[in-house]
Amino acid sequence: MLDNAPPLPPEIARRRTFAIISHPDAGKTTLTEKFLLFGGAIQMAGQVRAKGEARRTRSDFMKLEQERGISVSASAMSFDYRQFRFNLVDTPGHSDFSEDTYRTLTAVDAAIMVIDGAKGVESQTRKLFEVCRLRDLPILTFCNKMDRESRDTFEIIDEIQENLAIDVTPASWPIGVGRDFLGAYDILHDRLDIMDRADRNRVAESIQISGLNDPRLADHVPADLLARLREDLEMARELLPAFDRASFLNGSMTPIWFGSAINSFGVRELMDGIGEYGPPPQPQKTAERQITADEPPVTGFVFKVQANMDPKHRDTGIPSFAPELLQGVRAGDPMKAKHLEKALMQFAEEGAAKVFKPMIGSGFIVGVVGALQFEVLASRIEEEYSLPVRFEGSQFTSARWVTGPREAMDRFVNVNRGHIATDHDGDIVYLTRLKWDIERIERDFPELKLSATKEMMV
Repeated sequence: MLDNAPPLPPEIARRRTFAIISHPDAGKTTLTEKFLLFGGAIQMAGQVRAKGEARRTRSDFMKLEQERGISVSASAMSFDYRQFRFNLVDTPGHSDFSEDTYRTLTAVDAAIMVIDGAKGVESQTRKLFEVCRLRDLPILTFCNKMDRESRDTFEIIDEIQENLAIDVTPASWPIGVGRDFLGAYDILHDRLDIMDRADRNRVAESIQISGLNDPRLADHVPADLLARLREDLEMARELLPAFDRASFLNGSMTPIWFGSAINSFGVRELMDGIGEYGPPPQPQKTAERQITADEPPVTGFVFKVQANMDPKHRDTGIPSFAPELLQGVRAGDPMKAKHLEKALMQFAEEGAAKVFKPMIGSGFIVGVVGALQFEVLASRIEEEYSLPVRFEGSQFTSARWVTGPREAMDRFVNVNRGHIATDHDGDIVYLTRLKWDIERIERDFPELKLSATKEMMV
């Protein structure tokens, strides 16, 4: 983040572009819905546990998303909140679709990390956090589901600090837990926020106080919880760092809010935090130079593409990751093999899957990050192309893109023809069965590079 950059024009400076990351079922979709509700973008929050129309959340538009109550594609939503313009890039919550999330994180200026108060830092959260760290993204943390049985507050904070190697500063502090969860003390604004359990879409009641010794606290918080709050905060101020915006903006500190997204509690305070402390649009590096947000020509960062784009527009690179699962695919009707090829090329262009054409044999091999993606692809091919397909097991387990000197590449291809394929761009891919396959190639062809990622030109 540039501290010495000239101030941006007000209309640009008020914008906040961010993504929400979490492990599946931590409450990301519910939090997204409440953001849209409080931003006036929707009138009623769709709830993933409800039935019928209410289950179909605004950010889940694919048929499979609505049927399963999960997010499997990335979508962007813009809305005004107070004096700010929020650009919320919703990301897949299902772990099988983490590549879409990886790409999204290259296009935002900050991220909100949602964790479950009972489960803490989970595997998917850890992976996505590391992607944020590669870009030094500012991260705001929301500890969700505090109205259910949750872990000790200090334990949650310690786990974040130890597992993610980042300083944590409490922006709020929970009062009670589970059935006794009453609300939170807003540390940054010296304010008591009381949760309304009767109306899940109602913003919490806020009571301005004058420090923890304000006698008005006793009017709203039972004596035992108030004593615990004062004791915890005294300890927190001794053990934990105070909020420092510079440290937050450089990615070394995360403020944490405690709340319950399903009950709308803590959501407004988190949104205020994004607006008040989050970064405005940041400069972006390109191949030639750095582009600032206030330059007159229109500029954009492409992180997700639609198929069948004009080739002349393919001048931007976005990351593409090696698949972790590979299967063969066949059309239910053998006479429609060409239709299947067209469909597969479309999804390869979108980045929805990797499609490889083996050098030996017929058909295609499809590579994905998680097993659910095969189901999504089959559903989309049938829905969009009226073409039932079936996926079949493959002898291969992974793939690597291969680059190097032409002579070495030719020699490599000739002696490994049974493992060679091309992707939809025509680039050489080495299909592997065992980890030993990769080690053997690295030993026998040291001049070649086997890569698990490549830049996809869009």
